[in-house]
Amino acid sequence: MPNPPRREVIPPHPMQSIRAITHDFPSEICGWGSHPEYEIHLITKTHGSFIAGDHIGTFAPGQVSIMGPNLPHDWVSDLEPGQVAVDRDAVVQFSDEWIRRCMEVMPELVEVDDMLKLASRGLVFSGATAWRAAETVLAVVNSRGAEQLSHLFRLLTLFARAPEEEREVVASEWMGRPTDINSQAAVEAGLTYIFEHLTGDIRLSTAAHLAYMSEPTFSKYFKGATGMTFSSMVKKLRIAHARRLLDTTDHPIAHVATLSGYHNMANFNRQFLAEVGATPTAYRRMESSQKPPPEVFSLGRRAQVD
Repeated sequence: MPNPPRREVIPPHPMQSIRAITHDFPSEICGWGSHPEYEIHLITKTHGSFIAGDHIGTFAPGQVSIMGPNLPHDWVSDLEPGQVAVDRDAVVQFSDEWIRRCMEVMPELVEVDDMLKLASRGLVFSGATAWRAAETVLAVVNSRGAEQLSHLFRLLTLFARAPEEEREVVASEWMGRPTDINSQAAVEAGLTYIFEHLTGDIRLSTAAHLAYMSEPTFSKYFKGATGMTFSSMVKKLRIAHARRLLDTTDHPIAHVATLSGYHNMANFNRQFLAEVGATPTAYRRMESSQKPPPEVFSLGRRAQVD
């Protein structure tokens, strides 16, 4: 039998309605998993990859998001071995039951209801909304009592009033409710293995062994939970890593390929072109405004937002 999936337990506090913390990366509370609370998340430093449901994206300092109940998610920074990013994350968590009870006695809060429904698929904010929200997330974390709640309500209002061009719904509609223990175990083992060996040799057989499954069983559950094959997940995460290296370093392209797990330049160029729509050389020469948006790293099944 596979190990149980990682399910984060948010300990309730008898004198607090919400949980607001900062934490380092790596940290014991980091990792692919889910919990029944809403989670507002601010990245304060580092670049890396994040997964929300069936979406793979990239992040940079200042990214603000809200993940709905039971939507699996994870943020993994590109760090050197042994490096620690202190206070990388500012996190605010609250239960659906609590916010619904608040709406009953404070009907003005109904304004945020549609936004919370979209959060079941994960919302990532950009532009002025993200900039204002980042400040407000830190205000929530650094305050207490009634002042803390006032900052949270202001934050939820910012999210609810965000222009459509400054918010992105990331996961497909069917995601966010993966309750099957085998599917979650396959994805947790698979993603942990991929992230720990992104630049090295990655084998399906090893991932299956780590999940205590046969290769066919692992492949079935992994694809069922993520919507894609294990090899496609590896490719997308490696190309996302290569893009960040091209954006943030002056490494020769051959070195970027090696650091991204590709030891054949022709294969690297072909895979990068297929994912990004440009060769690595052409991509590096582009102005920032010309580069493909992060959406190219979604898993290709972006459902319509009603």
